Amino acid sequence: MKLQKTIKGEGRIAGKGLFGGKEARAVFRPAPVNSGLVFVRTDITEPVRISALVPSLAERSRRTTIKKGPVSVETIEHCLATATGLGIDNMIIEVDGSELPSPDCSCAEYLKVLKRAGLVEQDEKRKEFVISEPVSITSGDASIYALPYGDDGLNVTYDLDYGGHTGINRQIFSCRVTPEGFERNLAPARTFLLEVEAKQFQARGMGTHLSPRDILVIDSDGPIKNSFRFPDECVRHKIVDLIGDLALLGRAVAGRIVAYKSGHSLNQQLVRRLYELAERQERMQRLGTDALLDIRQIAKILPHRYPFLLVDKVVEVEGDTRIKGIKNVSFNEQFFQGHFPGTPIMPGVLVVEAMAQVSGLLFAQKLEHAGKLAVLLSMDDVKLRKAVVPGDQLVLTAETVRMRKRTAQCRCRAMVGGAVVAEAQIKFMLVDDEKV
Repeated sequence: MKLQKTIKGEGRIAGKGLFGGKEARAVFRPAPVNSGLVFVRTDITEPVRISALVPSLAERSRRTTIKKGPVSVETIEHCLATATGLGIDNMIIEVDGSELPSPDCSCAEYLKVLKRAGLVEQDEKRKEFVISEPVSITSGDASIYALPYGDDGLNVTYDLDYGGHTGINRQIFSCRVTPEGFERNLAPARTFLLEVEAKQFQARGMGTHLSPRDILVIDSDGPIKNSFRFPDECVRHKIVDLIGDLALLGRAVAGRIVAYKSGHSLNQQLVRRLYELAERQERMQRLGTDALLDIRQIAKILPHRYPFLLVDKVVEVEGDTRIKGIKNVSFNEQFFQGHFPGTPIMPGVLVVEAMAQVSGLLFAQKLEHAGKLAVLLSMDDVKLRKAVVPGDQLVLTAETVRMRKRTAQCRCRAMVGGAVVAEAQIKFMLVDDEKV
């Protein structure tokens, strides 16, 4: 049985942030079991704790950031990668600035500090997520895959391809992530930029404190005023960033990750998906159901009742941006008595209604606090592509297009067995609950 780990003593690190260039200090402290990796902003009047988990993830370009309300901690990927590489499950990281220090633009200093603090096993089994089904994320020609694997650890393969750029040749690196391998093969690999990217960043006021001696800046001939620590240092650093992003799962990952030209954006899309799968898996183990909202909870939110409540459970929710619900279609449905005798088909208008109801559940949390209710206003681009019959399971998804004070709009899709059966753009009018 693999046990959770924390650090024995305290560790400290200081330096300038990679993007902002402001001086910051971080203090690493031991944490109890099941705490996870927690950042604490200590430079504000009332310190704010932010767990390094997917729900805390903030959208940022080319880095990893977590936030709670208006408070954020920027550029945490090197710290997270080092904790993951060393097998640290629980730790408190106190930060006196908005961005973590980035000495050396690699994980090397974080590794030294945490190894000096020492590691200790705790009396609790380690949380783990075993990849049991393939997951793929693509964007243009970039892609990343999470795959089942026979090994019980994390294995990563990265294919770095800058399309013939003479300063960075195509590089492929594979490794099993272990403390020894992380220290030897990954921790020294530094952040890198193409020369044109470096000029663009500094023109926008980012990284102005850095020179090519501080960070790998690569032109057509290779590093400017610097040299590679490994012939394939760039691809190794890409794996470091990937490991840091995977740490937001809050569990050790067992399986294989294969990436091609992936960056933080694609990495974080993957970890969001894996987080959903892990949460669902644990709900099944704990409660015997994968539902985030069961029918009793749904009935407390939606005003619909039999025979017009057409969502049985909700299995995924991403804030107020995306939701996935399930409708199990039974021959006992009332509408099959007349639609059609001998050839039962679920009315297309009810499939659209089911999509509208799951959309209402998506908006529910925000609307509840505003005292509003979403009432169907219009439907555009409605397409009914396939008949829905008894025994089918409708998988209903809705994604927010926009949400304003008086209206909300979402993009909806209904699927059966991986095939799209209906889709629509649905618009709602937000009205006072007591006036309905």
